[in-house]
Amino acid sequence: MWFLFIAMLTAQPAPSLPFKSLDEIHIRDPFVLPVKEAGLYYLYGTGRPLGEKGFDAYKSKDLKQWEGPFPVFRPDKDYWGQRDFWAPEVHAYKGRYYMFATFSPESGGYRGTAILVSDKPEGPFLPHSKGPVTPADWSALDGTLFTDKEEKPWMVFCHEWVQINDGAICAVRLSEDLSHTEGTPVTLFHASRASWVNGAAFDNRKGLVTDGPWLHRNRDGSLLMLWSSFGGGRRYMTGTACSASGEITGPWEVSPTTIYENDGGHGMLFNTFDGTLVLSLHQPNKKARERARFFEINLTDGGISPVRPLVLP
Repeated sequence: MWFLFIAMLTAQPAPSLPFKSLDEIHIRDPFVLPVKEAGLYYLYGTGRPLGEKGFDAYKSKDLKQWEGPFPVFRPDKDYWGQRDFWAPEVHAYKGRYYMFATFSPESGGYRGTAILVSDKPEGPFLPHSKGPVTPADWSALDGTLFTDKEEKPWMVFCHEWVQINDGAICAVRLSEDLSHTEGTPVTLFHASRASWVNGAAFDNRKGLVTDGPWLHRNRDGSLLMLWSSFGGGRRYMTGTACSASGEITGPWEVSPTTIYENDGGHGMLFNTFDGTLVLSLHQPNKKARERARFFEINLTDGGISPVRPLVLP
């Protein structure tokens, strides 16, 4: 008993878990996955510490305080993608969790989106597709999962401006198990369709960028797409497009205006547990300063009303 009493006196309290606010988390391409059964929101994105390979994530009960980071994917030496590690998205699909993420090989080949899988949103995620599911001879990125009216899976992604100058957003059918594509990609539209896009110069090259497509089905059955590019003096911006038919193949009407111009983008939408529809994007689009920003929005016919910062209790 005496030894037990001494042990109780000398025992150190368990260290508290690390929690951070969004302002403390450096992240690009923020993607939020609400898991209602667990009462948790998971945050994924681009932003590993220098010299590390893979992806980390955070989790939160209230969208204000985030626990993490914790590793969700680390590639082994034989994995095809050893560079970039961009824009991870995690989708619940048929009882499992699938990560769509962009990688580049160490040498040779092209940047592309591959698919990983896990039984839990916290990972670990393991390779699911055999290499990239974007075309082998395309420079491509930012794949996202879309399920059509017949519950058939598609991937929407960007064909990069670095290869075609006028960047494109494309769609391709996926197999039912999401392991490979079926058929050939369909081009939905090019960046030049948007009057607000004026190009950006990178490494002395200039082109019209398409980034970060995200699909949302409106109540009337039409499809709304968020996507990002550069306009107004190299500012990163977010715009929309609409498929009134409700079909992923369109035709797509590209909005001549943006929904966010303050040097922020790569947006996506998610619902809070109380049903509030939220826009997530990173801002500013400046190296090492990017942070996740959340905005409450209202949907209008075929578009989004002006955004306002999400107020959390």
